[in-house]
Amino acid sequence: MQTKTFQVPNISCGHCVMTIQNEVSELDGVKSVIANRDSQLVTVEWDAPASWDGIKALLEEINYAPAAA
Repeated sequence: MQTKTFQVPNISCGHCVMTIQNEVSELDGVKSVIANRDSQLVTVEWDAPASWDGIKALLEEINYAPAAA
């Protein structure tokens, strides 16, 4: 299992948190998605067939792109 925590600057409300959690959790292989409005941090745990590239692409598609590291 892989885990990544990253910042999403576009998180501003509870709706943002729910959108990220609902959309990302629908990807095959994603085990857990926890987003925090106050810290703007998201933690995702996944196994194959999910990948960081796929998760990042979905976040960009729904306008919640991760901050550049």
